[in-house]
Amino acid sequence: MEDTPKVEDLLPEGPTESASEKIPETLEEMLSRHRKEISQLQDKEIAMKKAAAKGSKAEQKAKKKQVDEEVAKLSANLKERHAGELSSLGYSGGSNNGKEKGNLDTLVKAIAGVSVGGQNDHSKPSKSVKRREKRAQQEAAREQRIQEEQSNIVSDRVIENEKLDSKLEPLGLMVNEIKPDGHCLYRAVENQLAVRSGGSSPYTYLELRQMVAAYMRKHATDFLPFFLSENAEGGESDDSLVERFENYCREVESTAAWGGQLELGALTHILKKHIMIFSGSFPDVEMGKEYKSDNGSGSSTSSIMLSYHMHAFGLGEHYNSVVPSSA
Repeated sequence: MEDTPKVEDLLPEGPTESASEKIPETLEEMLSRHRKEISQLQDKEIAMKKAAAKGSKAEQKAKKKQVDEEVAKLSANLKERHAGELSSLGYSGGSNNGKEKGNLDTLVKAIAGVSVGGQNDHSKPSKSVKRREKRAQQEAAREQRIQEEQSNIVSDRVIENEKLDSKLEPLGLMVNEIKPDGHCLYRAVENQLAVRSGGSSPYTYLELRQMVAAYMRKHATDFLPFFLSENAEGGESDDSLVERFENYCREVESTAAWGGQLELGALTHILKKHIMIFSGSFPDVEMGKEYKSDNGSGSSTSSIMLSYHMHAFGLGEHYNSVVPSSA
């Protein structure tokens, strides 16, 4: 592919040796840089795919396959460098059962801003430390999942994309790449609303976030059982559950927290739209069937169509917009 940048030109370089010697990174700083480099590589991938979306369908398909292969090489190289850097600070992404728990604990403490030194501290941790560690659990698990899934990204990602393409092509549909920045669900819905209106969307992705949070608060009794099943914590009182749900709603409206099943459920009622989610890893999902308006062919021209990607560059749970294929 002549207009596709070379792999070595796109790979983030990381800190220089001289810079590392002068200012050693902490584990927390290293994890932050790793996330930034992964995000940069995702942006590069989107640019490469857009550059490859030219020519006939056969040419586009061949170019897309080449892009997937090149991104897989980039991902493998980046994963190898990240693993080496983490190893230099005492963290290993390996699956050694004897060390895996300790490695995850190290990540949790680093992200929470708790000392990870070798000193023995048998004093009882304060409530503020416990709260920080609790918030860090989810982020640490995500960091570990990134490291683990990178090893399978070549095969899993390619297989997922091929299966998804085999579903969409007969329907005259294709994936429209959405920026993977934590707002992907809302950005994808914003894109769909723009496509359906033939112009711009009536709502921005940030407005959609605020609308979802407001709807969930107003219909809390409908969402709490599902929220509890996904965020179960033993020994919690009703008051603490309500407080946790309110904190969750605040994250929905004011942060880049990933959207999922709860938010999709709110969106379908807010917009009064049937939502179709295509996937190459799971059965397709329909939400808001009461709003579906068939045109006789089994599909709806007013439906919001999304694609769900489990292996989108190892970060999991990424949403794209699904649009009609170009002529």
